[in-house]
Amino acid sequence: MSKVTYVEHDGTATEIDLQDGWTLMQGATMNGIDGIEGECGGSCSCATCHCYVEEDKLDLLPPMGEIEDEMLECVVSERRPNSRLSCQIKMSPALDGIVVELPEAQS
Repeated sequence: MSKVTYVEHDGTATEIDLQDGWTLMQGATMNGIDGIEGECGGSCSCATCHCYVEEDKLDLLPPMGEIEDEMLECVVSERRPNSRLSCQIKMSPALDGIVVELPEAQS
């Protein structure tokens, strides 16, 4: 297990232990984190799990795929250079301690 911290738009931070191989979206929805909806259940087709990944962890993530990039064009809140869909980020020991900020709105 590795630690992930979700920071909601109001500044509320919640740290959880997430099993390696599970997505950040799964961790948020299973732990009642406000700010991640995950309407499509993780199939990269709704963009309601948009998050902002801390800059120093971006290079540890797999490259963004074409579908994720297209979905990020549809997000409600501002798309930033560190925007990713949390359904596409699988927890691993390399990401232990990752912090993700959640946008003001998902839908």
